[in-house]
Amino acid sequence: MNHMKSILTLICWAMCLGFVMAQKKLPESLRNDHIQIFWNNEKDGWHISKLLVKKEGKWVEAMVPSGEYTLLYSETKPSAEPKETFEKITGGKFPEENYHYQELQWKESTTDVALNKAGKAIHFFPENIKPTKDGIEFRKETEEATIIANWQLDPTFSGDVKVTMKLLPKKKGYFSLATPTLGTASREKLAWASVPGYFQGNLVQENFALALAYGHGIPARPVVYRERCATTLSPLVSTKNGITLSVIPNPGLARDPWAKDKITQIDWHIGLSHMNRRAQFSPTLYYPVLGEEKSLREPGEEISYGFRYSLVAGDWFGAVKHAAYDIYKFKETLALRQSKQSLTDRIEKMHHYLTDPKTSLWNIEEFKGRKIGAQSYLGGVVGSNKDAMKNSDYGAMWMLSHATADPELAEKVLPPALNFKLVQQQTEDGFFKGAVEGQYYLAKSKKFVEEWGEVVEPIALSYYVMLDIGNMLLFEPDNNELKERLRFGAEKLLSWQKPDGSWAVAYDRKTEKEIFQDIKDVRPTFYGLIVAYRILKDEKYLKAAQKGADWLIKNSVETGAFLGVCGDARYAPDFATGQSAQAFLDLYDFTKDKRYQNAAITCAKIYTASVYTHPIASREIKDVNGVKREDWEISQTGLSFEHGSTFGSATRHGPIQLASHAGMFIRMYQLTGEEIFADMARSAAIGRDAFVDSKTSVASYYWNAMNKGAGPYPHHAWWQIGWLTDFLLSETELRSKGQIISPRGFVTPKVGPHQTYGFEPGTVYGNKAKLVIKEGLAMPGKPAIDCITFQSSSKNSIYIAVLNNSALPTTFDLKLDKDKIQPGKTSEIKTLHWMETKEKANLENITIPAFGIKTLELLFN
Repeated sequence: MNHMKSILTLICWAMCLGFVMAQKKLPESLRNDHIQIFWNNEKDGWHISKLLVKKEGKWVEAMVPSGEYTLLYSETKPSAEPKETFEKITGGKFPEENYHYQELQWKESTTDVALNKAGKAIHFFPENIKPTKDGIEFRKETEEATIIANWQLDPTFSGDVKVTMKLLPKKKGYFSLATPTLGTASREKLAWASVPGYFQGNLVQENFALALAYGHGIPARPVVYRERCATTLSPLVSTKNGITLSVIPNPGLARDPWAKDKITQIDWHIGLSHMNRRAQFSPTLYYPVLGEEKSLREPGEEISYGFRYSLVAGDWFGAVKHAAYDIYKFKETLALRQSKQSLTDRIEKMHHYLTDPKTSLWNIEEFKGRKIGAQSYLGGVVGSNKDAMKNSDYGAMWMLSHATADPELAEKVLPPALNFKLVQQQTEDGFFKGAVEGQYYLAKSKKFVEEWGEVVEPIALSYYVMLDIGNMLLFEPDNNELKERLRFGAEKLLSWQKPDGSWAVAYDRKTEKEIFQDIKDVRPTFYGLIVAYRILKDEKYLKAAQKGADWLIKNSVETGAFLGVCGDARYAPDFATGQSAQAFLDLYDFTKDKRYQNAAITCAKIYTASVYTHPIASREIKDVNGVKREDWEISQTGLSFEHGSTFGSATRHGPIQLASHAGMFIRMYQLTGEEIFADMARSAAIGRDAFVDSKTSVASYYWNAMNKGAGPYPHHAWWQIGWLTDFLLSETELRSKGQIISPRGFVTPKVGPHQTYGFEPGTVYGNKAKLVIKEGLAMPGKPAIDCITFQSSSKNSIYIAVLNNSALPTTFDLKLDKDKIQPGKTSEIKTLHWMETKEKANLENITIPAFGIKTLELLFN
C-alpha cells in the first residue's frame, strides 16, 4: 500500500509540475469579447503570437501578428535639406520649378525625417513582462535607452487597447519612439489604407511623386506625415477580411494650430504613417518627431506619451468616426458653437457689400465692343500687374438679384457680368472653339488668361461655360445666345472626351498638345454634360456624361484617387472631391442608376477626410491678434481645407471658411442617416464669427487670416452667399421632413458642390412658393435663429421657415415689420399661424429645439 501511495504521490507531483510548466508556457494575453491579443516569449523577446477580432460572432485573424518595437536615435540633428529628388511618372523633375508655392512644402516633405530614413533604427522585442493592475507592462534595455510600455484594454471601447510609452535616455541625442507594430498586412490582403487628409486608397503606387503629392495610390515607402493636413488623427489599414486597424494618439499630443497667443500651425509634434520603419503595412505614430521639438534629450530626461490601437470589424469609415467622435469629442465641440450673427443676416449684409463698387472692387471695362464687369483679383495670376478681374458664382449672382428684386443688381451688375461670360468663351473656329480663354481678365493687357500658365482645361470648360451659363439659363430660359454658347461648350466637351470616357487634364494653348500626362483627370469634368442635357434636352449629352461618370467611378471612387482644380497648386486634391459627390447625385436624379448614388455616398464619405476633427475645441481663452477669444471660436474642427496633401495651402494657411460642401453634406445625412455629415456641415457654418469682418460680413478665406475679410479675393463673397443659401435651404428641407422643397440648380464652378436656387417656385407644405429675401421683415431676437422667406405663388401669403441653428434649444421673440411685406405698398397682417400644427402663432417666447424648425404662415392684404 505504501508503495502504491508513493507512486500515486509521484504521479500527482508530476501532474502538478506539468501544469505549472504548462502555465509558464502559456502566452500572456489581453482579451475581451471583441479582441484577443496573445504574446509568446521567444529567443529575442516577447512576440505577439495571435491577434484576433470577433466579426459576425466568429474570431478571425486580424493581421499577421508582430509586437516589434522601433526606436529612432540620432546623435546629431537630422538635416532639413532633402537628399533625394523625384521624377514624374512620365519623366522629368517633380514638381517643376515654376510651382514656387509648392517649393517649401515639397522640400519639407522629402527630407530624410519625412521619408523615414533619418537616424539609427533600433528594432526590438521587449525582454521583460509583468502583469499590472489593469494590463501588462513590457520593458527593454537598449544601449541608447530604457523603454517601458503599459498595455491595457479600454473598458469603454471594447475594440481599443490603450498604451502608454515611456523612454529613459541613457545618452544625449535625438529620440523618436514609434508605436509598436501590433500587426501587419501584406499587399495581397490590403483592402484600404489611409492617413486622413493626405491620402486614401486600395492600390500601392510605386511612383513616389504621384503617391506623396496626390495620393494617387498608397505610398510604397514608410513616409512620415505631419499633423498639419492630417484631418483625423487616425492612420489606418483595412484588410480584405473586413478588419480595420487604426492608431490614435491621445488628445493633446499633436500640435495646436494656435496654442496660446500666436499661430503654431507649422509645428510638428507627431508623425503619422500607414507603415512602420520596415515598410510593412501597419499604422504607426512617431513621437517626438526626430529633430523636432522635444526630441533632443539628455540622459535620464524622460519622454512619455499615450495612444490607442483600435480594431474594428468593419471598414475605414467606422474607424475614422470612432476617432472623431469617441476620442476627439467632435459632437461635443459642435455643442460649443454659438453664432453672434445669424447666417441670413450675413447674406443680407454681403448683398450691400457687393452692390457697392468700392467695397466689392467692381470694375467695368470695354472689350470686343461690350461693357464687361468683374471684381478685382489680387491673388497670384501669371502675367497679372494687379489688373486681374474675375467673377465667381454666377448662380449666386442671379439668385440674389431675383430673390431681392434689387435694381442695382439687375441693372448694374448682371448685364456686364453676362457680357464678361460671353467674351470669356472662344467662338472662333479651331481646336479651342467653345472653350474658355481663361478664368481671369487682365485689364491692362486686355486679354483672358489662366491662373498658372497658358493652358486650357476641359474642366474649366465645364466650369466657366457650362455651369455658369447653365445657371444663368435657369433664370433666363429664353436667352438664345446663352443656349448657343452652351451648345458650343457641350460639343467641345464631346469632341475632347476620350474613348474610355475620360478627359485630358489640360492642353497647351500654343501647341494644342495634351499636357500634365503624369496625372489623370480624376475630377467631375462630366458634369458639364449634365448641364447640357438638362437645358438642351439632347440625349447624347446624358450618355456622354454617364460614360465619363463610369470612368470616374472605376479610376477614382473605387481607388480613392482624386485631383484638384487649382492650377497654382498643380492640381493638388481639393474641394473637387466633394463636387464629385454632388455630380453623381445629380446624375442619379436623371438616370435612377443606383451605381451613381452609391458613388456619391462613397465620395462624400471620402470627403469627410478633408474636414478637421482635431484638436478638441474648448473654452480656453486665447489671445488672437490682440482679441481675447475662446478656443472654439478659432478652432479648425469642422473646417475643410482648400487643398491638402503634402503641398496644398493647408500646410501653411490652415483650412478655409468657404464650406461649399455643407449643403451637400446635409443632403447626404438625409439620404444615409450618417450623423457625421450633418455634424460636419453645421460645425463649418455655425459660430464662425471670429473669421467674419464686422464691417462687411464677409468671412476670410484662409483660417490663418482670422477676421481680415475678403482681402485680395472680393469675389469670394458671392461663393459665401451661394454656400450659405444652399446649407440653409438643405437644412430647411431636412428639418421639415420634405414639406419645404426648393428646386436646386447646378453646382458652382471650382470651390465645391453648393447649388443655386430661386429660379422657379418650390413648395411649402403643398403650396407653390418662391424664395425671396425681404431684409428686415422677420427679426428674431437671437443670432442662432435664421429666417428663410418664401412668397406664395397663388395667394397673399409669406412663409417663414424659422431655423434654430444651435445644438441647444433656443427661446426668442420674433418681430415682424409689415412695411417690408410689399416695399412701397401698405400691407396689413391678417393672420399668423404655425404650419406644422395649424395653431395661431404667438411671436413671444418661441422655443425651438436644437437644430429644429417652425414654419410661420403670414397672410396679408
